[in-house]
Amino acid sequence: MAESQLATFAPFTAPMTGEKPFELLGRPAKYTVLYFYPKDNTPGCTTESIAFREAYPEFQALGADIYGLSRDSLRSHENFKSKLGLPFELISDADEAVCTQFDVMKMKNMYGKKVRGVERSTFVIDAQGRLVKEWRGVKVSDHVTEVLEFLKSQP
Repeated sequence: MAESQLATFAPFTAPMTGEKPFELLGRPAKYTVLYFYPKDNTPGCTTESIAFREAYPEFQALGADIYGLSRDSLRSHENFKSKLGLPFELISDADEAVCTQFDVMKMKNMYGKKVRGVERSTFVIDAQGRLVKEWRGVKVSDHVTEVLEFLKSQP
């Protein structure tokens, strides 16, 4: 999906850790960073979440809130969040509605088999709900630094 198409995507509400649902519009932050990841408690997803955790104060200083999103259940997310000490909430998209809207469901190769799964992706959305930047097919190393550098370059 092209950025111009994403710029007009529909607002959504989804279940989230912390007992309140996530709502895209009406967020108080200047920016919302949504990172989509395949699965809780897997090596790459753990590494990525820890990197966002470590950089969280810098994101906050730039007016950005971070949210991780996968198809895992809220219970799985609560455990993952607690285990890693994440200071931000995780969004559950068990029905894939948000993943579909952001076009992150892809066919992938896992141990020689074709499987349908979440393509690791990150989106920066402004306070008006407009897409500002997207990264698709993310490689975990240095990704959080790329997102931070982008936000630092914004007026």
